Amino acid sequence: MHRVLYLLLLLPMLACTGSPDPSRLDSAPTPVPETVAEPVVEPLSTNPTDASGLPVADIDAVAVTGEAGNYTFAVTISSADTGCEQYSDWWEVVDAQSGDLIYRRILAHSHVNEQPFTRSGGPVAIEPDQRVVIRGHMGGLQSHYGGQALGGSVESGFQPVEDSLPSLETVEPLPKGCAF
Repeated sequence: MHRVLYLLLLLPMLACTGSPDPSRLDSAPTPVPETVAEPVVEPLSTNPTDASGLPVADIDAVAVTGEAGNYTFAVTISSADTGCEQYSDWWEVVDAQSGDLIYRRILAHSHVNEQPFTRSGGPVAIEPDQRVVIRGHMGGLQSHYGGQALGGSVESGFQPVEDSLPSLETVEPLPKGCAF
């Protein structure tokens, strides 16, 4: 009698769950769309400077998404921002062979309390194997390049390189000012 009662209690639960559909047993799981995450890095230093003590903008990491001729770059920067008088005002992608500016992402304000920080930009019109340099720029009272640059390609990835490319400080687009 206890078994009959147990089965009577169990039947409604079995009816709710039902039996598995045999046509679904061998099917592959539904693919989950890939999400693009910004690079996570430890800052090179809390207040990056060059050998002479001048504040710099270090490029810590680069993540690239998209396709040939239409890439989005997510660039992580550590910079010695103190406000509009000293802040990283752009990062740029430069052709490693010609030294031509390919893309520049203007940073409209300082990032004093957000170090390191990541900002995305694009489209960057390059081929997967095209060699480029990603470098930062400090704006404000002492406008200059400096700090760690990363070089490489979308295909091979990006590693620290010596930035021996010419200055592009007068090439448009240029910042129109600093918001804060």
